Amino acid sequence: QVQLVESGGGLVQPGGSLRLSCAASGRTFSNYAAGWFRQAPGKERELVAAIGWRTIYYADSVKGRFPISRDNAKNTVYLRLNSLKPEDTAVYYCAAAKGPVATRKENEYNNWGQGTQVTVSS
Repeated sequence: QVQLVESGGGLVQPGGSLRLSCAASGRTFSNYAAGWFRQAPGKERELVAAIGWRTIYYADSVKGRFPISRDNAKNTVYLRLNSLKPEDTAVYYCAAAKGPVATRKENEYNNWGQGTQVTVSS
């Protein structure tokens, strides 16, 4: 098992930026792919970005705005939120996959953080 703790959410104006962090403990996070998901009120949870062995995925809605990265020495994965829009408002979750290859499939992630709220509003 791996424990994941997200941080960095908050209230930001449209066009602003945030950096989300996901700190892992319990096992070597770098051995597994990681994903950021989000869930807006009344909507299903969706993949935002995922990073794994030689692969990175992005949702079309965030491509070019939300780069994902990881610092293996710190066992941490980051999601930089740039050019934020009101429709980016959601709870953002970090997740660790079952293996090292990045995947878009939510059921391939078996460890989840508690989520961090991002609100984009003027």
